[in-house]
Amino acid sequence: MADITDIKSILYTEKSLSLQESGVLVVQTSAKISKNQLKQVFREYFGFVPEKINSLKQNGKVKRFRGREGKRASYKKFYVKMPEGAKIDSLAV
Repeated sequence: MADITDIKSILYTEKSLSLQESGVLVVQTSAKISKNQLKQVFREYFGFVPEKINSLKQNGKVKRFRGREGKRASYKKFYVKMPEGAKIDSLAV
């Protein structure tokens, strides 16, 4: 069961800000969450059902630090199309 803590952050990049103007929100989540679970989180916590959700799995990079290999965490990125008139209060600028 997914809840609001599975959403790690809302991404604010040049591309994501231009998408926000057209009603698409870019959300970074844990790697275990699915589209249906994310839809349920938006319904429960934000009060609307997204029109469309596209997902992208981002695998963690292998990096070296002081000669030792390590791996960054994998995550999923979701592109959430919000319905007309829906907005999230914490995103209001």
